[in-house]
Amino acid sequence: MKKMWSGRFLASASNLLDEFNASIMYDRKLYIEDIEGSLAHAQMLTHQKILTKEELTQITDGLAQVKSEIESGEFVWSIHDEDLHMGIEKRLTAIIGDAGKKLHTARSRNDQVAVDFRRWVLKRNLDIIESLKLLMSEILVVANEHTQTLIPGMTHLQHAQPTNFGFHLCAYLSMFKRDIERLQDSYKRCNVSPLGCAALAGTPHKIDRDMTAKLLGFDSVSVNCLDTVSDRDFALEILFNISTMMMHISRLSEELVMWSSYEFSFIELSDEYSTGSSIMPQKKNPDVPELLRGKTGRVYGSLMGLLTVMKGLPLAYNKDTQEDKEGVFDSVETALISLEILKEAIKTMEVKSHNMQSACSVGHLAATDLADYLVEKCGIPFREAHFITGRAVAKAEELGIDLSDIEFKYLKEIDARIDEDVLEYLVLKNSMNARTSAGGTSTVRTKEQLEFFRKFLKDNKQ
Repeated sequence: MKKMWSGRFLASASNLLDEFNASIMYDRKLYIEDIEGSLAHAQMLTHQKILTKEELTQITDGLAQVKSEIESGEFVWSIHDEDLHMGIEKRLTAIIGDAGKKLHTARSRNDQVAVDFRRWVLKRNLDIIESLKLLMSEILVVANEHTQTLIPGMTHLQHAQPTNFGFHLCAYLSMFKRDIERLQDSYKRCNVSPLGCAALAGTPHKIDRDMTAKLLGFDSVSVNCLDTVSDRDFALEILFNISTMMMHISRLSEELVMWSSYEFSFIELSDEYSTGSSIMPQKKNPDVPELLRGKTGRVYGSLMGLLTVMKGLPLAYNKDTQEDKEGVFDSVETALISLEILKEAIKTMEVKSHNMQSACSVGHLAATDLADYLVEKCGIPFREAHFITGRAVAKAEELGIDLSDIEFKYLKEIDARIDEDVLEYLVLKNSMNARTSAGGTSTVRTKEQLEFFRKFLKDNKQ
């Protein structure tokens, strides 16, 4: 089959080359962006008197027919056309004749694919932001119900200090807020138009790049054509942003897996988002968070793959860059379904507040409060207070109890400077509420944090 670029060649491309070289079977996902880009380009060419108004009408009507054929399934995608640009242009020319051949004036597939892919990425960027907002909203609902529900705060996965569950969830709200902000920053930085850069050096035709940029919703045009046609930073950025977001999702998923185990029993995932075992009838497996952990590695792979493709490319466009799309398409799809199913899993899970509270009675979570008491009430230097508290913990261990349950007489034996009011410091809820510094776990501070996130979501309504 004759190629549109075949004038310089004496022999036809082999079928094997067609199969190896073609991207049309996956880049056809960009058909809307390609048609919209062509419409904007045609309007600009007409405005600049490079096309006639009659030719613009023919092109506009022809592209409308092509779009209809694609969406109805009538359009024939063929690897012999290499990519969607050639496939659409060939069909357009078959419909309207020579006017279709004029559409490529002052344009190269290099800037054409750059504008199509960039616009697709920017749209998906906004989609992910909206899904993150919905997830945050659902977490806010759960967190708001549990600003007084005690849960062991941990370091090194060891019991450390009492916190509340709402405060714990605020940590993930902070992560997802940063994810949104990264995506927003990327959108602003990447929202520049490549159209008009042509192959690499611009074009001698008297085009108006600002016009096409405005028609396509870009904030401005790119500065340097040589950079623009080979730039895939926008694709790398969305892959990095998705990877970071999935890392946050994976951390939350790990806790959901642990919390749903019999050893913790802090939550129970709904039957809707759990599975069973093929051999053990009693099993209820947390497959959703497990898969979310696993899919994190999948998107990491896409990021590393594109970084590797780009790392050694000379300017300007190289065919290696054709490898930029499949990983991005897959990662975006993974990100969107992951956000949706995590939202539903959190919405439908049962929080076992009593078990969280019981877990706080193990591990001497009030130890730091005893040390703080010795510093604040007794004027003891912290290092000495730390040692005295260690002795109190050892005594509680000897008695087989938690420090929060120790009797005053044992503390008085350890250090005579301790008064009976120390027992108020060892009450776990008091310990949690004592942490009133900005960003702390007290119920008052947790509610402030929740209000902060509500305001963030309100201020970022689309």
